Amino acid sequence: MADRKLGCLTIFLFVALCASVFMNFILAVAAFRGFATTGVRVEEPLPRFREIVIERGARTPPDRIALITMRGLISSSIPGNVSDSMVEDMRLALQQARDDNRVKAIVLEIDSPGGEVTAADQIYNAVTKARARKPVVVYMDSLTASGGYYIACGGKFLMANETTITGSIGVIIQTLNYEQLFNKIGLASVVFKSGKFKDILNGARPMTPEERELIQSFVMQTYDKFLGIVSKERSLPADMLRNTIADGRILSGKEALNNKLIDGLGQIEDAFAKAKQLGNAPQATVVKYGPPFSIARFFRAFGQTGDSKIELQLPKQFVPQLESGRAYFLPSFYAP
Repeated sequence: MADRKLGCLTIFLFVALCASVFMNFILAVAAFRGFATTGVRVEEPLPRFREIVIERGARTPPDRIALITMRGLISSSIPGNVSDSMVEDMRLALQQARDDNRVKAIVLEIDSPGGEVTAADQIYNAVTKARARKPVVVYMDSLTASGGYYIACGGKFLMANETTITGSIGVIIQTLNYEQLFNKIGLASVVFKSGKFKDILNGARPMTPEERELIQSFVMQTYDKFLGIVSKERSLPADMLRNTIADGRILSGKEALNNKLIDGLGQIEDAFAKAKQLGNAPQATVVKYGPPFSIARFFRAFGQTGDSKIELQLPKQFVPQLESGRAYFLPSFYAP
């Protein structure tokens, strides 16, 4: 009996010791972060995405094809998995694949209606930087329109499904005019401004012809940049695009191929095969970049196991919240 009690006590003390070490580790990390914010500059390494094996290749050589996915609305205000925004996440993932000597080619899978003009341009530039180092195959999933296609143009080889919705080359800015509603309920907007254009998208009054011309000019300048990207990357005359398919219309994957907006049709497995061919790595392992392990995510998942609450949320990509005054690369049916 004494031996049994001694054994139980030993196990209890061992578990307590492990728990103590774990808690001290967490406190040490928190203290270190707090110390780093008090004025002492600490160089932190760039976060690395976790590799999840999708398709295993030969053990040697350890070649990789990196799969990076981008889904939903493109916006700098959407939080990322390892950084402040999904835009920075995409840039970091592309940089990791670009700098990893084991990665011979990249597959960028896009399923997005588009989004903010500047955010799309930032990701496009990150794609072209990666392409300068190694082949980038873009696979366009169910929806790769407007800003999604803008980003896709940065790839070396563009592939889509026959039924993919793409195209929608154009720019949109929207606002809401509620002047008549204010008149009915007896409200009036009072504005103090430093210049005549300072409240240019004020919905409490009609837009003047001068303001409309200014906004339209900005939209067309941004559209010309989009058109120039497509023209350059796809080797298509800008005037031909402007007078035909670059009028905001959507296209199927098959129509996009016929109009030379993409290079081929297929499934995601075909994109992997193309990446292996372009990267000269036929036996490469395909890995998907996922968020790295973190203690916070671990505890969050652990805490949700006993939660019986059921929530129903619509996917963000189907109900994008467009902000008044921002310029977007989006199809018209995504601008409520």
